[in-house]
Amino acid sequence: MNPIRHSLTGAARGVIALALSALAALAAAHGSNAGDIAIGHPFATPSIAGTTTGAAYFATLENTGATADKLLRASTPVAARVEIHTMSVDAQGVMRMREIDGIALAPKTKVQMRPGMGMHLMLIGVKEPLKEGATFPMTLQFERAGTVEVKVVVQTPRARGAAEEMHMH
Repeated sequence: MNPIRHSLTGAARGVIALALSALAALAAAHGSNAGDIAIGHPFATPSIAGTTTGAAYFATLENTGATADKLLRASTPVAARVEIHTMSVDAQGVMRMREIDGIALAPKTKVQMRPGMGMHLMLIGVKEPLKEGATFPMTLQFERAGTVEVKVVVQTPRARGAAEEMHMH
């Protein structure tokens, strides 16, 4: 085998891998800002057949400022209404979900939202199924930062690693 040809192939593979990973990062990372609030990667899970509810999340919701803020409400044309919910598992292992009046964001804090844990935006009265790869607008209203529209991407959540799963139970 020609060693020069082999090294070029390796270099070319490296450049291609780097380009693909950069494109994947750009495709996966989207978000918006409202004042000191950074909204990272708004996403919703695909609809479950026969249901008229859905769930939306933010990979991160971060208050970069020095003053507390709060997400008060959200709305979207794809659902009749949006409620902010929190979910927890009680001592008997029963999952409980309840509506809350907002998501408080203390100064210099970051909240992560993931399917199956903590907070989410419950989409009530979804007008048509949320399909993988689709996008839709959502308007968020913050107490201090005001109103901002974000683009929500419908996607199946990535599987968490075994080590992460162990910490969740």
